[in-house]
Amino acid sequence: MAPKRGGRRVEADAAGDGQARVGRLTSERVWQHVTEESFAILGYVTPSGEPRTSGVLYKAAGRRLYVVADSESWKARHIAANGRVSLTVPVRRGGIMSLMAPIPPATISFPGTAVVHPSHSPQVGPIVEEMASMIPAGKRATVSVIEIVPEGTFVTFGLDVPLMKMRDSAAALARVPVAPPGASP
Repeated sequence: MAPKRGGRRVEADAAGDGQARVGRLTSERVWQHVTEESFAILGYVTPSGEPRTSGVLYKAAGRRLYVVADSESWKARHIAANGRVSLTVPVRRGGIMSLMAPIPPATISFPGTAVVHPSHSPQVGPIVEEMASMIPAGKRATVSVIEIVPEGTFVTFGLDVPLMKMRDSAAALARVPVAPPGASP
């Protein structure tokens, strides 16, 4: 019998593709959702250890996420000082039903490390080009790009779960490795 993790059974690598499976949910499927979305709640701490969160727009590329912030913002300064973050990505669901009834989003949460780069840094130059529409006119030279590398485990709720199953927390919750076994981040 397969061990349980987060309410869903972890299946062996039956497909032979190196993917640990939690129910039908795989690392690749979670990454697909993360890549399709563009809004998240970014968590970080102040230098005095107080928790903070900010809603952010992001761009996913190469198993990393990139967020633009004003170089002088509290967010950029706090993250640069600590380098540890968490991110929660809400995944809209419900289709047309969401117009008639309040349908909670599915969520993907994970911890990560973050590095704050100046926008002119060669390490983030190509991503700054891709994020141009997210940067206010005239601010391109004064923004920072926060590069986030997810680590450990994605904790998901309601992701790829039928709407009625979301009422059962054990069925709606899953834990999936950020990187499939044997993969490099």
